[in-house]
Amino acid sequence: MTAPWRPLPGPVVCVGETMAALAPDPPRPLADAEQLRLSLAGAESNVAMYLADHGVPAVWLSALGDDPLGSRVRAAVAAAGVDVTHVRTDPRRPTGLLVKNPGPTGTTVHYYRTGSAASALDPGLLDGEPLRSAALLHLTGITPALSPSCRALVSRALDVPAAQRPYAVSFDVNHRAALWPDGTAPSVLRALADRADIVFTGLDEAQELWGADLTVTGLRGLLPGPRILVVKDGARAASAVTADGVCTVPALRTAVVEPVGAGDAFAAGFLAGLLRGGTTARSLRLGHITAVSALRVTGDHGPLPAAADIDRLLALPEPDWRRYGDGAAAGAGHRRRARTPRGSEVS
Repeated sequence: MTAPWRPLPGPVVCVGETMAALAPDPPRPLADAEQLRLSLAGAESNVAMYLADHGVPAVWLSALGDDPLGSRVRAAVAAAGVDVTHVRTDPRRPTGLLVKNPGPTGTTVHYYRTGSAASALDPGLLDGEPLRSAALLHLTGITPALSPSCRALVSRALDVPAAQRPYAVSFDVNHRAALWPDGTAPSVLRALADRADIVFTGLDEAQELWGADLTVTGLRGLLPGPRILVVKDGARAASAVTADGVCTVPALRTAVVEPVGAGDAFAAGFLAGLLRGGTTARSLRLGHITAVSALRVTGDHGPLPAAADIDRLLALPEPDWRRYGDGAAAGAGHRRRARTPRGSEVS
């Protein structure tokens, strides 16, 4: 029997934009807010930070403006133990910014990222270090929506056949509707995802993009290329489809403070499990455990449980995990991936 495929252990390079983020504190409509909280928001840097939390060497590769917001973002990612030495400083373009506007029916997000430093990233970023030493390159579907040069970067990374790539590539679909006003998201994201080694998507996200009736097995028929296809089904479970079939692990119950960032945390946990040589089921469990860390905090990055607690959860017999992690009992509002916030792109 052939051993299951998994990426070689080693550094993970996460490529993509991280923005400064402003949100009313305490949460209330922006028009009524008296003070704002400054943090950061970036799917790829979230993954890098959680990988570093798990002891996996992680590099964030991007560009920031030569401005105070860029300095703040760089310092925050570095403080989490991520290597930021290859992040470019662009003297001509600003750091991207998003502003959250909480309301009674949800949060509207306004993006000020057109012409940002990261939107000028191009395929040349893939040459040399840190990619030369990488075991895994992590990308998301956000980057190809930022600019033609960003789309060319992601396309080039995935154009090389999997067997010829010097590193594995993981791709989180991460559909952000506000970034795709031309309606090309379904075709572009499907083509990119199908060329990656590992793909992450939410079932609801896939149904929104490619068909309301899609199931996990139906999605596999739509994306036959990835070696591992991970499908997150909200608060219920996550499944990984591999050459050995479908492995499904229920989600953990938890009180949800804010769902933003949970999908990135799940991806980091799953990748950390694979890179450590764990089984598919154990990697899915580590994904769920890591996602809970994001669900329990305001913002994208929360502290992991103690190592002993993680080991105890990973070692639970399957019936005990199922009783402990019956996602159906998690309650309304517990979502592994938040619905994409309503957003507007502002120049």
